[in-house]
Amino acid sequence: MIILNGGSSSGKSGLVRCLQEVLPDPWLAFGCDAFVDALPATMQASDDGIAIAEDGGVSIGADFLALEAAWREGVVAMVRAGARVIIDDVFLGGSDSQRRWQKALGELEDAAVLWVGVRCDASVAAGRELARGDRVRGMAAAQATMVHEGVSYDLEVDTTHTESLVCARTIAARVG
Repeated sequence: MIILNGGSSSGKSGLVRCLQEVLPDPWLAFGCDAFVDALPATMQASDDGIAIAEDGGVSIGADFLALEAAWREGVVAMVRAGARVIIDDVFLGGSDSQRRWQKALGELEDAAVLWVGVRCDASVAAGRELARGDRVRGMAAAQATMVHEGVSYDLEVDTTHTESLVCARTIAARVG
């Protein structure tokens, strides 16, 4: 299992696609964006679900955390069943978010997980965010460093000026 953590618009999704191309075996990809999209509409703008402020700040509630825990357990069950999985996540809670993954992983954590920090300069991520047009402005800058606070990685890559394919090859070298 490879867990990528980085702020919005840091380049994680492109990195996941490149990883799927360069890794020798098939790897499934799951991202927090798909999880959020799977939530009922009523939870996508509520205090109990996920709320995105006008300045790009994100807050999550108890119902979101409960469903996210179930999603995490499901992903880990696939890994236990033999699937290779890449996770594209945004650790809004920094080290607390990593601890939630570690709890779900249990005994798998030591042997089967590569923790990867995906860094990107806040101004570059903000430019990508603007070009995407599907994010609230300010989210990328707010998350650029906050998601890494207190998180331990096996490897870090920086997509500020390094192409996704180059970063993917660096990660793949650590996997294989």
